Amino acid sequence: MTAKKVVLVVGATGNVGPPALSQLLETGAVVRALVTENDPNADRVPAGVEVFHGDLAEPETLRAALDGVDSVFLMWPFFHLSVATAPEVLAMIERAARRVVLVSSVGVHIGLERPDNNCHAYLEELIARTGLEWTSLRTTGFMANALGFAPQIKATGVVRFPFGAAARTAVHEADLAAVAVRALVDDGHAGRAYLVSGPEVMTQEEQVHIIGEVLGRDLGWQDVRAEEARARMVASGWPPSYADGALDYFEQLTKEPEVRSSVVEEITGRPARTFRTWASESADRFR
Repeated sequence: MTAKKVVLVVGATGNVGPPALSQLLETGAVVRALVTENDPNADRVPAGVEVFHGDLAEPETLRAALDGVDSVFLMWPFFHLSVATAPEVLAMIERAARRVVLVSSVGVHIGLERPDNNCHAYLEELIARTGLEWTSLRTTGFMANALGFAPQIKATGVVRFPFGAAARTAVHEADLAAVAVRALVDDGHAGRAYLVSGPEVMTQEEQVHIIGEVLGRDLGWQDVRAEEARARMVASGWPPSYADGALDYFEQLTKEPEVRSSVVEEITGRPARTFRTWASESADRFR
């Protein structure tokens, strides 16, 4: 009898972790979630998942969660944690596991992000130096990023943000999770860097209009100066360099749409979900 695969999900309570956990359970794998102590979103971990407490900032706390693991799904919380401990974390993963799947960024795919900025490209470079079987998922923006508009939609029905004409190919988090699950449990994905996107090109303003249609409301968009949005982003917790990078990228997308791929369908065998599908599933979060 073949032993079940043991998979650890690091970043288990964010936007991608919960669907990844659920889909991994469906494969019959033994599924583990790494959760920090007092994580306010710990209730997002589905029943049947083994919960281990640990923190990437303290690599030794990962030891129990990694014991006996075959594969690791790694999402690094760049907003909240530096990559100073990344070499030690990856060394621990390499000693325990055979395979790692990293959530990376479209910025690496298009050459916008460099290894020396201590972000996704840096982690990709570190992982490539290990002996692990690695797969990088260079994702475009998450559809869930539109939740950032929810407070304004609830309060006034008008989203005030720069670059409404920025054309995205946002991906549904469950689709990204589905690609990750295949790379975690199936062979044939080692050494691959996949561009993972949604199926359609849609501006930020068009996203808001679709949310309005789902809600049965007439929502508006008002472009504002990037400096005004930057100040709000930093005040809400964005590192300044991340806010600058995001706004520069959005401006670029007003001139040339975000890149798109068919990877979701190629890897999972079914079409990628549309933004309207995501908005319908998430409607209550905008009410």
